[in-house]
Amino acid sequence: IAVSAVILFVLVGACLIFWRHTPFAYSGVVEAVEVDVPARLGDTIKTLPVQEGSPVQQGEVLARLDCQDVSLQYAIAQKEFERAAQLLKTTAGSRENYDLKKHQFDQASLHKDWCDIKSPLTGKVLYKYYEEGEFIPAGRKLLTVADLAQMDVWVYVEHDLLARLKPGMEVEGFLPETNQHFKGVILSINDEAEFTPKNVQTRRERERLVYGVKTRFANDAKQTLKPGMTLEVSFPLEDK
Repeated sequence: IAVSAVILFVLVGACLIFWRHTPFAYSGVVEAVEVDVPARLGDTIKTLPVQEGSPVQQGEVLARLDCQDVSLQYAIAQKEFERAAQLLKTTAGSRENYDLKKHQFDQASLHKDWCDIKSPLTGKVLYKYYEEGEFIPAGRKLLTVADLAQMDVWVYVEHDLLARLKPGMEVEGFLPETNQHFKGVILSINDEAEFTPKNVQTRRERERLVYGVKTRFANDAKQTLKPGMTLEVSFPLEDK
């Protein structure tokens, strides 16, 4: 009996030490870093080869607008600028006229460049809001592109832990489905408390006030982390 009691005492002590030094994991839903891609000009969509789910590279042309008027204005501005540059070499030209025509040509060149709608990042097309042949007004978003190289996770922590966290602090994420670990950092911490979301599990009861902590993780080469997954986030803090 005495030996059994000693063994039980040792096991209990080991469990207490383990739980004392094992960081608690806060569960959060993985979100992609999304960027809306708008049309800067209002015009008809000439080509739109990408689909939802298509992988894209930064700088890749996602769509082309018809831009017949823009092309005409560019050609006129280019001709007038070249003429002003020639006249500036003679007494018939003026610096003021040259500067004006250069400004008009630069503006026309910029608008012509806007006819090609390019991806701002390497990732994947999440949503497509227009189809080829439709007219898109200036400023309307055409596509939403997700940066799958890094993923965001919001977790909610109690007040007692808040003072020990700060932006830039390294954190660790664990994906139970694949038994993988991911390195991340704290991006921001909310200043105001809120009720724990129902889809998030924390150490105590759900009804208490907690603080939102935004973390970001580097995805692996296979892009294992995907939007909607649940990631367990732990803060490597030693008990004080």
